[in-house]
Order: sequence, then C-alpha cells, then structure tokens
Amino acid sequence: MSMTRFARLRRSLEELFPERHLYVRSGGEMRSFVLTSGRQMVIAGGIAAGALWMGVSTAAMMVNAMALSGHDQELARMEAKSERLVADREARLNSAVAQLNAAEGGVDTLAVTVERRHAALAMLLTELKGQPGATAALTPSIEKATSAPPSASPLRRIEMVRAGQERLIDAADDFAKTRADRLRLAFRLAGLTPSSYMPKAGSLGGPLIEAKDPRALAAVLDVDEGFAQRIQHAATNLSEAGSLAEAATRLPFARPTTLTPQTSSFGVRFDPFTRRPAFHSGLDFAGATNTPIYSTAPGVVSFTGVRSGYGNTIEVDHGRGFKTRYAHLNGIAVRPGQQIAVGQRIGAMGSTGRSTGPHLHYEVWVNGRAQNPNRFIKAGDYVLQNG
Repeated sequence: MSMTRFARLRRSLEELFPERHLYVRSGGEMRSFVLTSGRQMVIAGGIAAGALWMGVSTAAMMVNAMALSGHDQELARMEAKSERLVADREARLNSAVAQLNAAEGGVDTLAVTVERRHAALAMLLTELKGQPGATAALTPSIEKATSAPPSASPLRRIEMVRAGQERLIDAADDFAKTRADRLRLAFRLAGLTPSSYMPKAGSLGGPLIEAKDPRALAAVLDVDEGFAQRIQHAATNLSEAGSLAEAATRLPFARPTTLTPQTSSFGVRFDPFTRRPAFHSGLDFAGATNTPIYSTAPGVVSFTGVRSGYGNTIEVDHGRGFKTRYAHLNGIAVRPGQQIAVGQRIGAMGSTGRSTGPHLHYEVWVNGRAQNPNRFIKAGDYVLQNG
C-alpha cells in the first residue's frame, strides 16, 4: 500500500515538474540543456527554503520592534500617571494649608510640625545620597523647601516651607519610583523577572521601611500619618531600585568587546561551512587579531582551554545560574578559579576552532540554556543610558 502511495506521489511530482529541454544558441552553435524532474525539485526546494527563511527573519524583526514599542508605551503611561499624582497632591496640599490656617495652635504648632517633617525628610535624603541622577532631580525642590522670602510674615514663611516639603517628598517619591520602573524595564528587556531580584516581603531594611504600618512609622518619626506613608512609599521604591541596581552589576549586561561590529546574530542562520540552516547559539563580533576581550560581569573563571568547534575558549560562572562563553580566542589571559571583575580583559580575539576569520563568538547561558546575548547587551545599554 505504501509503495502505491509513493508511486502516485512520484507521478504527481513528475507531472508538476516534467522534464524540460533548454536550447541556447551562441556563436553559431546550438547547445541543449536538460532539466530533469529531480533538478527542478531541488531548485524549487531551494527557493521555498529561502522564502521561508526571509519570512521567519521578517517576523522576528517585527516582533522585536513591537516589543520595544510596547516598552515605550509603558514609560509614557508611567509618566502620565506621575503627572496626575503630582496634581492630586498639590490639591491636597492647598486643602491642608487652608485647614491649618483655620485651626488652633498658631505659629508654634506649625513650626514644630515643619521641624519634625524636616527630620523625616533628612532620613530619606540620606538614603537617596549617591543615587545616580538624584542630585539633579532633587536640588530644585530642596532649595524651595528650605527658603522663603524674608519679607513674608512668620506664618506665611512656615506655610511656604511646608509647601516646599510637600514638593520635595513628591520629587523624591517620583525619582525613586521612576528609577525602580526603569530598572524593572531593563530586566524585562533581558527576559528576566524583576521580582526575582528584589528583596522578599519582610526582608527590607532601614528605619523608614521596617515599620509596615504607617501609623507605627508616624509614631517613630513623630509626623502625621499621611506624610509618614509617603515617606515609606518613597523609601520602599528606593530600596527596590537599589536591589535591582545591585543585581544588575552582577549580571552580564556589559559588552564583551568595544568598537567591533556584530556580524552574526543569535538563532537560525546559514552555516558558513555547510551553507545549510543551523542554530547559532551566540553573537559574533568581528575584529582584528588580538582585539581585547572583556568579561561582561564579575564572576569566577570555570574553564579555559580548547573546546570542539569553539577553539580556545573561556567560560565564566557569574552565579545564580548565569554563565558566559568566549570562543575562537587567540590568547587567554585568565586561569580557572580566578575571580574576575566586570570589564576585566580576559583574552584576545582570534580565529581558532571552526572559524572563517578573526572574531569573537559570545554566548550567555542561564540555568543550562543558551539565551540571546543581544537582549542582555540592550538591557545594559538601557541601564547606562538612564542611570
């Protein structure tokens, strides 16, 4: 039965691709070429494979473009939400000032309240000290929170300082949230889950976020509950941003070479030796022989030597299941067991192993599976670009 089906299939293909004769006249001579059914099938198969490859490549590029567009939309939504929160807090501030003016207590009560808020803000600003971009983001609000015109009445000056404090806590909260959101987006660009790299519930440290109940924190800081809640919110965002920033310094977000073009991407490509589609498990960077190769994250050298097909190879264990591989090297400058830092020179570009010319083959592995290194490089560029 199977032989009958095979014969039918063969007849159908021969009818679809009948033998054809081509006659070419050149220089008074007539030459004939025979295109058998088999040759026509091979040609048709090649054309179909090429079309399939172009379709897969185009689809991959469109998916990548759509993903980046989605990230841009997410940032726009976050900025719009931040603007709405600022407007809402300004309205609450105006209402609070009006109530204070009508309430009993006078200048002395307001002065004590302002002093206590300043002490709480000082603790938060201490946490923000040294954060990239914090000085530029908060300096205008700090100046407004600590100054008032000498000609104003004491009550008016206190109210203006209090309003400056409101703006300062808003600026601090917005800065901490924006930084945390940007770092979360960088981790998603790398295909990682941000929550896996943040402190678990109950493990946050620091006097501003140890007390989970805003009322308890208000009692500790001796400020009103609403102000304490906003201090706590900013401190929590800052803690999460700090955890993600620290984790980012241990992940392979850096570039393995500088000023070298990428010549081959991750995924299916045409093998340069067989000319057939094959899976490429990393990125290729072309350059001159002995171009410096750098570690993309701190770690411990787990292997140096020759691997089949890779030639001279260095492998680095970065912890938490992350490993990187650097292949086709001309020289190796590290040894197994050596502790290395991000950006440290570990070898030199070459053309050893299965290679067509001097280049670096770079791989990133997570829990034993090859990942697209380009996603990590883009995430690292995004972190550097946005501080």
